Amino acid sequence: MVKMKTMDGNTAAAYISYAFTDVAAIYPITPSSPMAEVVDEWAAQGKKNIFGQTVKLMEMQSEAGASGAVHGSLQAGALTTTYTASQGLLLMIPNMYKMAGELLPAVFHVSARALATSSLSIFGDHQDVMATRQTGFALLAEGSVQEVMDLAGVAHLSAIKGRVPFLNFFDGFRTSHEIQKIEVMDYANLEKLLDKDAVDAFRKRGLNPDNPVIRGTAQNPDIYFQTREAVNTYYNALPEIVEDYMGEISKLTGREYHLFNYYGAEDAEDIIIIMGSASETVRTVVEKLNAEGKKVGVLVVHLYRPFSIEHFMGAIPQSVKRIAVLDRTKEPGAFGEPLYLDVRAAFYASDRKPMIIGGRYGLGSKDLLPGDIVAVFDNLASSEPKNNFTISITDDVTNTSLPCVAGVDVTPAGTKGCKFWGLGSDGTVGANKSAIKIIGDHTDMYAQGYFSYDSKKSGGVTVSHLRFGHTPIMAPYLIDAADFVAVHNQSYVHKYDVTAGLKKGGTFLLNCNWSAEDLDAQLPGQLKRYIAKNDIKFYIIDAVKIAQEIGLGGRINMIMQSAFFKLADIIPLADAVKYLKEAVEHSYGKKGQNIVDMNNAAIDKGIDAIVAVDVPASWAEAGDTAAEAATGNEFVDKLLVPMNKLEGDKLPVSAFADYADGTFPSGTAAYEKRGIAIDVPEWQMDTCIQCN
Repeated sequence: MVKMKTMDGNTAAAYISYAFTDVAAIYPITPSSPMAEVVDEWAAQGKKNIFGQTVKLMEMQSEAGASGAVHGSLQAGALTTTYTASQGLLLMIPNMYKMAGELLPAVFHVSARALATSSLSIFGDHQDVMATRQTGFALLAEGSVQEVMDLAGVAHLSAIKGRVPFLNFFDGFRTSHEIQKIEVMDYANLEKLLDKDAVDAFRKRGLNPDNPVIRGTAQNPDIYFQTREAVNTYYNALPEIVEDYMGEISKLTGREYHLFNYYGAEDAEDIIIIMGSASETVRTVVEKLNAEGKKVGVLVVHLYRPFSIEHFMGAIPQSVKRIAVLDRTKEPGAFGEPLYLDVRAAFYASDRKPMIIGGRYGLGSKDLLPGDIVAVFDNLASSEPKNNFTISITDDVTNTSLPCVAGVDVTPAGTKGCKFWGLGSDGTVGANKSAIKIIGDHTDMYAQGYFSYDSKKSGGVTVSHLRFGHTPIMAPYLIDAADFVAVHNQSYVHKYDVTAGLKKGGTFLLNCNWSAEDLDAQLPGQLKRYIAKNDIKFYIIDAVKIAQEIGLGGRINMIMQSAFFKLADIIPLADAVKYLKEAVEHSYGKKGQNIVDMNNAAIDKGIDAIVAVDVPASWAEAGDTAAEAATGNEFVDKLLVPMNKLEGDKLPVSAFADYADGTFPSGTAAYEKRGIAIDVPEWQMDTCIQCN
């Protein structure tokens, strides 16, 4: 029987890695930290790996310490794993060369993340893993939570059998933190695939005072070169080892995996080559275009290093005439990005000579929409295709960008999209994770959750993007056409375009302390006009007042959650209440019955306190509420104001021409006031004791 579970990509990687790991040496870094946290929690609970042991986890004092511990542990004969990303991974590179050179079966699980260049970004792309491709590690990529569950084990199995260390990676945040309902691998099935002779041989090679050897010598010019070439046989054998294990995983799961997976028309003339989470977006666009009579396809790269030209060429249809290679990284000064250059090199010695162009996308988690992929195919089929292009931005300086094609919808019928505007630490994200698990684990529906944070974390804006449907959800991008929108902080209606993308006839829920009669005076004109003109079903609730009356303070999450289940009509309300209360018992049971009772009361009151708003016809003619006056500060008015309104995606490259080195003016926080406080304290001078 197939076991279905709702989890994120980090948990899937932790689950698989736990099976094969004796020792985990770690140092936390966003967005990889949850992998180690989950492994640590399971070890504390006594969970057993496939060797019948609990994992020994050690947190070091730096990434260099973690990679040194991994290296030493492997040399002692323990199968060792680490979890890292970004600059943390870069600090491990010196040890990675040693592990690869000494043929040690390390596995690094990496939630691939942007690197700090002119600025720091905690968000996802492939800049970090691309900086390690010369170390000798094998690089294995996954594009979804299900793929992480299915293929992370291939990294461990192949490292053990092939004696080459693996870096197993998936997109930071977009896959690492996306929650999906997936099929879970059984440890018993993974154990059957393990080459136990290779494990025994590895353990026997461990450094041991009873069997002393010298390892890690210094070599002169007479033999160093020869020892580097002596490893070639291991790398030559590795692609077939990985392909064999992928074949075994395919038999277990019914999902077909290869080093390079091709999807699309068998006689395709135009294809895209890509790896990572965006591959799912390309696949859905390919299906749509082929249904319209086009001949297109996509080649998804799983094993990037060693790059097997034989397997690569065998996966591409003979009919292909034009190829666009998409890289989620940037190497300034290079002729092109890494995957693009590898594809060109692969065809160099072939008698097949398709036109090959390359482009960049998705740096720092920049959202990639289906319309961007249509733009790539349009560019590919044009009379003069643009090379070294960019998508999903507007480059009006060096003119690299392709304009996004508007109105491309690849959402399967019956899939509902829901957006929740919350405040970092108000409980919205936690409640939405609970909602996904309720629907995913208690029904036959599929569920997806992705949480768009700004980097301020606590107190910052969070927008939760939830999708629910009866078919697997392949949409690794933000919701731009929502059936339901909830705004959990009333100040947001003045700061952000909260109804952007809300479908005609959709549902809008606002948490506010205004009565229905107050709304005409309180809401901005553009919001009232959108609600009226698009037949939006509008509801309000004063969740803050309810939470304070119950004793929950500012924690409005359970109130808003029950209101969502009542209005969104995804599962029967009685079932939702039952599952919500079970989740409360599970989450808060240890904190005492009082806490459980308060949250249960919040669920009941959230359902009863919703007020339906009778939208006046006059709202359809409401004029725009005037924007705040310009400050006269050019940086603030042209850059900071759009960024604060969460409209930074609309800023072109030229807006940053004067800030290319990352130098921004100081003192700009004064212009970021959002008015998000529920209560504002007032200084009472006569009772103040001047304690400072």
